[in-house]
Amino acid sequence: MENVILGLLIIALGSFGQSSSYVPIRKVKQWSWESFWLFQGIFAWLVFPVIGALLAIPDGATLSDVLLAGGNAAAWKAIGFGILWGIGGLTFGLSMRYLGVALGQSLALGTCSAFGTLIPALLNGKDLFHDEGLILLIGVAVAIAGIAIIGYAGALKSANMSEDAKREAVKDFALKKGLLIALLAGIMSACFALGLESGVAVKNELIKQGVAPLFAGLPSVLLVTIGGFITNATYCIQQNIAHKTFKDYATVSSGIFVNNFIFCALAGLLWYSQFFGLEIGKSFLTGSPVLLAFSWCILMSLNVLFSNVWGIILKEWKGAGQKTIIVLIVGLAVLIASVLVVGGMVS
Repeated sequence: MENVILGLLIIALGSFGQSSSYVPIRKVKQWSWESFWLFQGIFAWLVFPVIGALLAIPDGATLSDVLLAGGNAAAWKAIGFGILWGIGGLTFGLSMRYLGVALGQSLALGTCSAFGTLIPALLNGKDLFHDEGLILLIGVAVAIAGIAIIGYAGALKSANMSEDAKREAVKDFALKKGLLIALLAGIMSACFALGLESGVAVKNELIKQGVAPLFAGLPSVLLVTIGGFITNATYCIQQNIAHKTFKDYATVSSGIFVNNFIFCALAGLLWYSQFFGLEIGKSFLTGSPVLLAFSWCILMSLNVLFSNVWGIILKEWKGAGQKTIIVLIVGLAVLIASVLVVGGMVS
């Protein structure tokens, strides 16, 4: 039981980091969206995942040896899912732009939570209507209910606020466009979970080679983020060309570049912390197969929880009305209950 609590706490810390990652981005100055998204992505999807993967290198091995430990097919499959996830990551950023941190993350992560938890379970042959599979399904259903309630709070917020108030809270607020983008982001973002599932062969082989289970899952994260970087970099560079914003990167001699470098790096580190925490935390959940399978949903639910806390701090819910805030709090409580429900049923 102590291991389970420790694992959940580690996942929660990583989730808090991810939910905080959009705060430093607000400090980026005078750069276009595509410029800062690509720059923070270099840290989030390459630099820090590589550092994490280095922790799983056995004596006498190289990084490439580790990434190919499960065979070429497993590596390319993980990268392929990463490319698909990259579409979700790209549109995920846009959902924040049009809906704000709280509502954008809630809708995108809710969809991602369901698909990313249930699809791997089905692919592993789990029966979702009996025994452990049923517990997993109930947990996901409760989590989605909580996220749906939060989404309803967002709809109430939109209905109760004037256009000026919406723009004050979220500069480019656009409800319909944001909703569609958030749903697409959630579906495609679930491919990250499928990529990690593809990387299980890498993880298992590294454990056989003596790598500590604590770090053995980190190379799989890098494989998926490499694919995601390919998608995002392609789009951002295309946007740099279309909008003639390559000049953003030419501010090296100014204080603006130093400022943006620091905050993009911090955003990348905080974003990566969610999957660093997930893989580290999962190593403490191996004694509970249901919680292990539910770990993705736990991460997404906590991301929603913490993102809405940040939304409150950043005053994105300012002027939304008392009823809306009550609905929001109920939704957050249901999210927390989803973790407690699964934990209670497997204990």
